[in-house]
Amino acid sequence: MDRQTIAGFLLIFLLLMVWMWYNSPPPKPPGEQTTQSLTTIDSANVPPKQMPPEERGGKTIDPYGKFFSSATRGQERLITVETDLFIAELSTKGATIRRWELKNYKTWDGLPVQLVDYDRNGDLSLLFTTSDGRLVNTHDLYFEADAPQNHIKVENNFEFKIKFTLPSANGGSIVKTLTFKNDDYAFNCDVKLANLGAVISNYEYQLVWESGLRYTEHNSIDESGFAAAYSYAGKELTEIDAPSANERVQKDLTGVVDWVASRTKYFALAIIPRGPSSEGTYIEGNHTPMPDNGAYESYTVAMKMSFKGATSEDASFAIFLGPLEHDRLKAYDNGLENIMSLGWAWLIRPIAEYVFLPVMSGLHYLVPNWGIVIIIFSILIKIALHPLTKTSMKSMKKMQQLQPMMEEIRQKHKDDPQKMNQSIMNLYKEYGVNPAGGCLPILLQMPILYALYAVFRAHIDLRQAAFVWWINDLSVPDTIVSLPFHIPLFGMKDISGIALLMGITMFVQQKMTVKDPRQKMMVWLMPIMLTLVFNSLPSGLNLYYAVFNILSIAQQYLINKQHDNEPLRKPEPKKKSLGGIFGKFPNEFRKLRKK
Repeated sequence: MDRQTIAGFLLIFLLLMVWMWYNSPPPKPPGEQTTQSLTTIDSANVPPKQMPPEERGGKTIDPYGKFFSSATRGQERLITVETDLFIAELSTKGATIRRWELKNYKTWDGLPVQLVDYDRNGDLSLLFTTSDGRLVNTHDLYFEADAPQNHIKVENNFEFKIKFTLPSANGGSIVKTLTFKNDDYAFNCDVKLANLGAVISNYEYQLVWESGLRYTEHNSIDESGFAAAYSYAGKELTEIDAPSANERVQKDLTGVVDWVASRTKYFALAIIPRGPSSEGTYIEGNHTPMPDNGAYESYTVAMKMSFKGATSEDASFAIFLGPLEHDRLKAYDNGLENIMSLGWAWLIRPIAEYVFLPVMSGLHYLVPNWGIVIIIFSILIKIALHPLTKTSMKSMKKMQQLQPMMEEIRQKHKDDPQKMNQSIMNLYKEYGVNPAGGCLPILLQMPILYALYAVFRAHIDLRQAAFVWWINDLSVPDTIVSLPFHIPLFGMKDISGIALLMGITMFVQQKMTVKDPRQKMMVWLMPIMLTLVFNSLPSGLNLYYAVFNILSIAQQYLINKQHDNEPLRKPEPKKKSLGGIFGKFPNEFRKLRKK
């Protein structure tokens, strides 16, 4: 392996480091605090949810005005709706979702995944301004519910509807009807505004989710790296991220929008208008530092709807609140799967979305253990890449055979670098060796590496998937020992067993390919550096590369055994073809052509 090949490996390492840096959240300064603001009409600041009466000129002013002040008092009633997939708790205070517990998923510490921030007393409210100058958020207003009982079990094809009604002082009303079906993480939210033409101003109201989603993973920094809010319109995705403390990120978009959503690492909320068309969206993100240098990002999303002042105006929405499962999101047929982090849309994402995910899902259908699926997947990828890796290994082998002659040239022309380089290039040409042949096939595999990195980092099926022994979660690094100190520069103290195995296999590979005494440092440098880099990556990804390296070692062994005793030959010069149809005939016909 010559300098060009080493340069290729270093380039791969550099690209990998840039990729890790790009996909990792920036460091979070500890100790700072931020406040979370609400979605607003026309992006103006809004008072907190609990709006106390104002004092103006010695008079107390009701923040809800003359139309809804009577609804600020009431008795809260909680209604539980249970399906095969989740348990939802609804509240008549605000007609909000107070709890959303997923039955098939657990948090990192074994508790049920609960996506709604119940410390804020639920979410999914309406926001609008009134003709008497009040900005009304229905979150703290008491609705009437028509549920016959407080616990409803939705089974089989049974469908349950619950109607929440908020009367207005002018005789109008706001009606929110929530419809739940079994075997679906989404529910319908129908909004009916009756006789509110004299109440709602600005020709607009918003359906708002204010408090983001609760975190579910152990590493809040890692989860914050995935947390974001999105708006999707005209097949274009608008994303906001709040990576820094004390910085509020927001976007106010107008026009017809397909959906608005927020997500954490593995779960998402989406508001999808079913009719009429929306008038735009508002998305906002806030970052809050947490203890032990942790972080929490909360995103507010709102769907803007037009209000024309008619006697009765209706709107319908689908509210998705569940896991980031590609097939489930794809079924909406509106681009909702684009909130999944699968790499660059123009190159990496198609490989991850249309090749890797279907293949891995198909294998898992046959093999229940995801660790074994990854091993089989590694074998399949190795078979698919066999022509490229074989070409690379054969090129490296030829370079090894040329080393003695190259060393003679270097000694002969050590005082004339230009002539030395020209002689080496002539040697390559004479023996038909491409100096880039060893690293070019490896560079061509980079899109595959990036696609695998994207899949293994965010594929929810690998979340908490056990393999063997100490490897009980393929989506996070496995730990075999914790050091009493942090490794400088890399800042880590937990050592991954699979990352070590991957580093050992890479060392064996380097030992088999690097024969130039001047490049012996690379035998140790590359495995050590990549082991440190991969130490913090998911154990599923490290398992893939460890198996891939073991297969490459076997392949390299076979190639070495096949070509060790093969003498280095110069390629035979190509015979010039006569062209045309006569170039395909035997020599006898060519002689006739000459006569």
